[in-house]
Amino acid sequence: MATVTEPENAELPVLDYWRSLNPEPPSVRGRELLAVSWLVVLSDSTIYRGQGFAGYALFFVVAPVLLALGSLSQQRQRVGWFIALLLWALAARLVWCGSSLAVCCGFAGVVAFAMTLANRTPFVMAVLAFAGQTVAAGARGLGHYGRSAHGDLRPLKHSSAMSVMMPLAAFGLFGSLFVLANPDLVSSFSQRFGRWLTVINDWLIHFSFLEVAFWVATAWFFVGLLRPTPAEPAVGPLAPSRTAATTTSGSAPLYSAYRNTLLTVIGLFAAYLVFEFQSLWFREFPKGFHYSGYAHEGAAWLTFALGLATVMLSLIFRGDVLNDERLPKLKRLAWIWSVLNLLLAMAVYHRLCIYIGFNGMTRMRMVGFYGMTAVVVGFGLAVWKIAKQRDFVWLFRADLWALAAAFYLYALTPVDIIVMRYNVSRILAGDPAPSVQISVHPIDAEGVRELFPLMECRDETIREGVKALLARRESTMAAEDQRKGNAFSNWEQLTAIQFAEEALLRELNNDRDRIKPYSGPVKLEEAWERFKKYAYQWY
Repeated sequence: MATVTEPENAELPVLDYWRSLNPEPPSVRGRELLAVSWLVVLSDSTIYRGQGFAGYALFFVVAPVLLALGSLSQQRQRVGWFIALLLWALAARLVWCGSSLAVCCGFAGVVAFAMTLANRTPFVMAVLAFAGQTVAAGARGLGHYGRSAHGDLRPLKHSSAMSVMMPLAAFGLFGSLFVLANPDLVSSFSQRFGRWLTVINDWLIHFSFLEVAFWVATAWFFVGLLRPTPAEPAVGPLAPSRTAATTTSGSAPLYSAYRNTLLTVIGLFAAYLVFEFQSLWFREFPKGFHYSGYAHEGAAWLTFALGLATVMLSLIFRGDVLNDERLPKLKRLAWIWSVLNLLLAMAVYHRLCIYIGFNGMTRMRMVGFYGMTAVVVGFGLAVWKIAKQRDFVWLFRADLWALAAAFYLYALTPVDIIVMRYNVSRILAGDPAPSVQISVHPIDAEGVRELFPLMECRDETIREGVKALLARRESTMAAEDQRKGNAFSNWEQLTAIQFAEEALLRELNNDRDRIKPYSGPVKLEEAWERFKKYAYQWY
């Protein structure tokens, strides 16, 4: 009986398959190691040893450059440098007047920039996934570093280079010991290199094993960014591989249901908009009008309605509906409903303006404007999806980008300048209601600078209350400066600098005579409490 023998290379397809799943990592290059090393130094200096937003700003300026230096890919996407420009603009904002939201946006931007270096499109959810994959990718990359180092150092044992390197190392080591063993030499060297020795001494004093762990974690993270896990080639921004429509045509089973749904919501929206315009437009509001219910909770519900309309349009125009011969009729209904949704969006903006007109501007009302605009943009993207027959994944990615843009722009916006400048102008024009927003909400440095004109306000209670607020801020900042001077090094103070705070402190010092009557805590608290009680009537 003849036996059948397998060819010697029968296992090659299996090996090729496993190699495709686990490709050989690229070789380690000097500039990659240099970039990772400098990224660790940068992170240690600006984040671990930093004390404030200016340190993060420096990190967001330099990190993209170092990542580009260490990138394994020779290709550069234009969107990557656009993200870098966004990071640098964010850094300028952080140096002037920073916020935690801006820092979060900055870290997301660094990860997105690293994605572009790997030729991947930085969709919002993909950015989160890319950041998460650094755990596994970093471990694999560091392991490859170790194997490469072992292989690279092995030939040195038998090379002529060691005949130079080892003597130099011995000379440096023993020469240092001899210097340290002679006080006169130590004194001579310390006079010449005293500054560097002081820096090293200070670093050793503040050294901790937690810092070593931070170095390892940052190196791990950046190696994971530079050597990501393999993935399929990324598609262009918002360019799906296929449209939602297919080539076959037929009758959609739910066509009638969708048509009737659109007709219903068109009628409902039209009737509601008539009521909205009659009840809230072109009228004087009576005393006791429930501003919060209409312009706060009500605007939130209408915004939710717009978001739900976006989802509904997206779910209707997908699948077999796009192949139905009656699709143009359904689209006409969608365009009519879209116009009604835009009118509804105008109603929401109007409600927000009503609330602002009642007692001034706040941070949360700015959030409302940004959030509402993001919803409107999302609805516009849903309309575009229908017109161009994109799929649901396209819309999901586009909506997340719109949301990410809203977060970024809000982080970049000088919110308190806008808020307080508006409120101050209203108060100086004779409307004291916005003073409540000064008494109950926190105000950052650039917002406090907008309050100086109120020291000339004709309303005595507001005028003296603002002076008390400025006096308290000046006292707090002076104490903080003294604490920094006692506890922080020059570098730590530099990483904590906020130019808005510095500008505010200069203005407070220039106006010290006007706020001096409230330098005592008793008189300050009396004026402040009187102001708060007076302003609370417009809460």
